[in-house]
Amino acid sequence: MQETILILDFGSQYTQLIARRVRELNVYCEIHPFNKFPLEGKNYRGVILSGSPFSVRDENAPFPDLENIRKKLPLLGVCYGAQYLAQSSGGVVAPSKIREYGRANLSFIEHDSELMHGLSEGTQVWMSHADTILSVPGEFHVIASTGDVEFAGYRILGEPTYGIQFHPEVYHTTEGLKLLKNFVVGICGCQQSWTPESFVETTIAALKQKLGKDKVVLGLSGGVDSSVAAMLLHRAVGRNLYCIFVDNGLLRKDEFNRVLERYKQLDLNVTGVDASGLFLDALKGVVDPEKKRKIIGKTFIDVFDTEAHRIEEIKWLAQGTIYPDVIESHSVKGPSATIKSHHNVGGLPDYMKLKIVEPLNSLFKDEVRKVGKTLGLENEFIDRHPFPGPGLAVRILSDIDREKVRLLQDVDDIFISGLRTSKLYHTVWQAFAVLLPVQSVGVMGDERTYENVVALRAVTSTDGMTADWAHLPYEFLAKVSNDIINKVKGVNRVVYDISSKPPATIEWE
Repeated sequence: MQETILILDFGSQYTQLIARRVRELNVYCEIHPFNKFPLEGKNYRGVILSGSPFSVRDENAPFPDLENIRKKLPLLGVCYGAQYLAQSSGGVVAPSKIREYGRANLSFIEHDSELMHGLSEGTQVWMSHADTILSVPGEFHVIASTGDVEFAGYRILGEPTYGIQFHPEVYHTTEGLKLLKNFVVGICGCQQSWTPESFVETTIAALKQKLGKDKVVLGLSGGVDSSVAAMLLHRAVGRNLYCIFVDNGLLRKDEFNRVLERYKQLDLNVTGVDASGLFLDALKGVVDPEKKRKIIGKTFIDVFDTEAHRIEEIKWLAQGTIYPDVIESHSVKGPSATIKSHHNVGGLPDYMKLKIVEPLNSLFKDEVRKVGKTLGLENEFIDRHPFPGPGLAVRILSDIDREKVRLLQDVDDIFISGLRTSKLYHTVWQAFAVLLPVQSVGVMGDERTYENVVALRAVTSTDGMTADWAHLPYEFLAKVSNDIINKVKGVNRVVYDISSKPPATIEWE
């Protein structure tokens, strides 16, 4: 049975980062709400308590029942988790007298402690809390302090339980991964055997057992998630996998035909459906981005359902759902009110009467890419920038028609092709163009123009949760701008978005 680290989520913005760091150590982990986690059928080797936006002093703060965990499994409390362990054991947690947010340095480290082993004197850590631990019971032993925080780290004598008031999962804690390795590998004894190769092997075997000779239908998008899911399923059931690739008229320039041909070269059993007219007619006159998403989602379901019914005796619907979608759907705070409709888990209707199979629902995006490389998938699929489910519909900030789509496809093609030619494509996380609902005055030759404005957006990121605008060379931006204005009829002004996430988002809608 797969050895697993259990991460209990108290609503911290950093919880997914804990999981990502643990998995960097080739150790499998799962995130579950603090009040709803499975104990049966799991090979837990240790438990991590996340931070939280709550204070342990709040009346409605999340208080976990650790009766079946504490003293039975190694336990690491991070920030809120550490404060909860201290307070519930009889310690005192109170508001900090000084601001404990941002970079700090450990002025004391007990190097004999298994958790702190190998950490450098004065190592930088990241604090993010309004409360602090003032006192602890006698069995608590200090293993780390800063100049302002005495109980920056502790262990509880007589049990494999630890607490730290800083965040080892963020990059600002320079030796955070070493600390997590001390806990996960040293204290919990995990073997670091969870690799892309092992995932492929065990997943294909599990899919063969689960699906047998049943027929499976999968909607391909051209993106990495659905493509990797298709390859795994193809290895498991071969021609019993039926793929449907729908052209919604909102893909990148020439992408439908190009990607469809690549899928066929991979020997996938794929049907291409040109439904662009249907989608564009349904979107006519619609401006609101969420309405666009819902229309696109409903139209896709109708098209997909029609095509799926052409295949006899289909029993399974495969989806490229990945782990962040799953986490969002059972968050400790409930499904997010801001989750976009095209990201919901299990998005197809009950009337299709198909069982769901989601071979990637335990992976983060970067892990999906690694699995794709292990499967031998081409770089065009693996290294492709994220592309929104509704496609260019949410990059046209107005109503949609064929001419606007054509214009944006041409602009986007010049921008993305330019990034590839200049060897800049892989230096950014995501890049795209946006058609603004703005026209501006320009001059071309001796003529005055009044034409469209497009915005270019390129960001750097490690996981998409936060992002900074990409500092592309001025010479490159000048050339791309010049090419767009000269080659794309209807555009006379190009602007570059220099907003970071937060406060902005990566996409404009």
